[in-house]
Amino acid sequence: MQLQTQKRSYSPEEYLELEEAAEFKSEYQDGDIVPMTGGTTNHNKIALNFAANLKFGLKGQKYDIYIGDVRLWIPRYRQYTYPDVMVIQGQPTYTGTNTTTVMNPLLIAEVLSKSTKNYDQGDKFLYYRSIPELREYILIDQSQYHLMQYVKTAEGQWLFTEFEAEDSVFSLQSVDFKIAFSELYERINFAEGED
Repeated sequence: MQLQTQKRSYSPEEYLELEEAAEFKSEYQDGDIVPMTGGTTNHNKIALNFAANLKFGLKGQKYDIYIGDVRLWIPRYRQYTYPDVMVIQGQPTYTGTNTTTVMNPLLIAEVLSKSTKNYDQGDKFLYYRSIPELREYILIDQSQYHLMQYVKTAEGQWLFTEFEAEDSVFSLQSVDFKIAFSELYERINFAEGED
């Protein structure tokens, strides 16, 4: 006789309650609570390099840049995630009674890792595309010079551009900003890997 264990499904409210008391972050995927893996130093440096350059590049304009700890709610797919970098134009739209969860990023950037890259490029991008305000999605490889840029056109199509050369400079389309790989990948040692 086999003993079957039943998988528990959580409501968004149960997840938020558990997340408030948790010692580590988890994402919520339509009833499932998924612990987030720890980030590497390369992952952290790249996200910070991107966010810091964005912050200075957009200084004095009506954009807010959020990194890592601000949660994103995607109602259509019942998803709570923690994007690596988000840009919101104007005022954030919050869900709930506090200021920890937003719903209206203009731009999202994710730093790819071996364990998350397929999800970030597949299902997670599908979920993100349901956000009406989202105009740009950036995926940054942490193990080599490689960046993928998706930009939403006025017709609602997503255009893809890829950058792979060490001397690349890429421009964002949703905001007036460009960055060279030398700044994005500053002090990154690809030999360190993702162990």
